[in-house]
This record gives sequence, C-alpha cells and structure tokens, in this order.
Amino acid sequence: MSAEEDGRAVRVVIEGRVQGVGFRAWVVRRATGLGLAGWVRNRSDGAVEAALAGPAAAVEAMLADCRKGPPAAEVSRLSSEATGWPVGNGFEQRPTA
Repeated sequence: MSAEEDGRAVRVVIEGRVQGVGFRAWVVRRATGLGLAGWVRNRSDGAVEAALAGPAAAVEAMLADCRKGPPAAEVSRLSSEATGWPVGNGFEQRPTA
C-alpha cells in the first residue's frame, strides 16, 4: 500500500498573529519530526498556509499543534480541507504567496 493510500493530505490556513513569530520554521521542524511531506508559506493576507501529508495520526497531531503554534503565536482560526498529495517526500518552506 502506498503512502497516499494509507495516509491523509490536507491544506491548512492558520490565522491570527502567525507571521513574524517563527511559525513557518516551527512548522518545518514539527512536520519533519512527524515524518510529514508538504510545505508551508506566509500568505499576503497575513495568514500561514500549509500542505500536510502523511500517516493520518501524524497529520492529526500536526493539526492539533498548529492550533496552538509556537510560543509567540496567537492562533485565532485554523481551517483545513482534504487535498491532493503534495509532490515529493520532504517538507519545505516556500516563499510568500
């Protein structure tokens, strides 16, 4: 069974005080530690957006972590939706979109 068949992939938008507080670097560290594939980036509207893919339990753990964020963050809203599997197996920080 492939990772795509055995796992979960979501697109996440995190709102609040999430830029300028190390949120993206924190997501990269946490996601890598959980063995997730995907990416994270700042959005021009002040939110942080990420694609997370991997074992369902690891994705759920990352979503729970993102609801809190790193110590300096103040997450006011998190929305997620199922998405296609991101290309590649690593996790990267992307430029602002």
